[in-house]
Amino acid sequence: MHPNHTPERSVEVHYPTPIPSPVIHPAPVVPVQPGSVPAVASIVLPDGRVVTGYAIAPARPEPVTAPPAVSRTAVNVALGGVGFLAVCGGLLLLTSFIAALTAFIGQLIILAAVIFGGWIAVQVLGPSGHTGGTTVNIRRAVIKRNHFHG
Repeated sequence: MHPNHTPERSVEVHYPTPIPSPVIHPAPVVPVQPGSVPAVASIVLPDGRVVTGYAIAPARPEPVTAPPAVSRTAVNVALGGVGFLAVCGGLLLLTSFIAALTAFIGQLIILAAVIFGGWIAVQVLGPSGHTGGTTVNIRRAVIKRNHFHG
């Protein structure tokens, strides 16, 4: 081999594969009323550069609303108390009605017992009329030598 000769090398060449770029659609143009276009402002910075842009109005904070004179919790507690009193009143009326009904039924039972007891007493102790049965009059009799003489 020749001293200046280098063995041949195979050369491989790589080509980059292109990446398709996404299709960019332009943003739709929205028509703007002539009176609503904000003014353009330019500011000169201390180093001499000029910055141009739209002036932005400072954000105004929301007005703070005063808290209500009565808290919602107090209102809820008061309404709950009113509802509780209404329920208690209804329960009181219901228990009064049940007690009155119980007393009325008790009086009806006592009245029925008195009437039925009086009817039984009249049947048992009342004057006995002749009911068509046999009447046996028992007199003083003399019994001699197993014979009845009456």
